[in-house]
Amino acid sequence: MGYKVGAFKPVETGVQSYPQDASILLKTSQKLNSDFKSLTIDDICPVQFSLPAAPYVAKGKNKIDFKKIFANFEKVQNYCDILLIEGAGGLLVPVEDDLYMIDFIKFFDAYTLLVTPDKLGCINETLLNLELLKNRNIPHSWCVNHTNGNEEFKTITLPFYKEKFKKIFSLQDNIEELSSELVTNCNSNRDR
Repeated sequence: MGYKVGAFKPVETGVQSYPQDASILLKTSQKLNSDFKSLTIDDICPVQFSLPAAPYVAKGKNKIDFKKIFANFEKVQNYCDILLIEGAGGLLVPVEDDLYMIDFIKFFDAYTLLVTPDKLGCINETLLNLELLKNRNIPHSWCVNHTNGNEEFKTITLPFYKEKFKKIFSLQDNIEELSSELVTNCNSNRDR
C-alpha cells in the first residue's frame, strides 16, 4: 500500500541463543523496509528472558526496564510509517504485579489487531478477548489465523462466526482487505 512498515516486540520470553519471534520480525521488516537494515534485534526486542513463561514469571526478581522499552519504541517508530507491535502470549499475560500485556496497548496508543486461532475452543477464546477489549474501550479489529487447516474450522467454528459477526477476516485469505481496514483505523486512532 506504499507504507514503510516495521515491527516491534517489547518483550520476548523463551530466548535461548536469540529471540526467535523477534528475529523473524526483524528479517521481514528489513525485507520490506530498507530503513530497518540499520536496526538490531535488541532495538526491536529490548527485553528478553530465557525462561519460556509469562514475563512476570520469566523476569524472576528483576524489574522490567520500561524506560528501555519506550526509548526503543520511539527509536524504531521513526523508521516507519506503520509499526506493528507484537505482544507475548495474550491480552491478560502478566508482565508485572499490576500490569498485563493489554496495558501496552494504551501505553503505545496503538490500534489493536486481535489474532485468534482456528482450533477447537477458539470461539470461547475469541469471545472472551473481544469482550475484554470492548469493556476496556480499546478500538480493535480481529482475524483468524488458519494454522490447523481450514476444513475443520469451516465445520466447527465458522457457522457460529457467520451468525455472530458481520465480517470474518482470515489472516491468510483476507490480508489485503484486513490491511486496508487496519490502515484506516490506525489513522483514525491517531486523529482522536
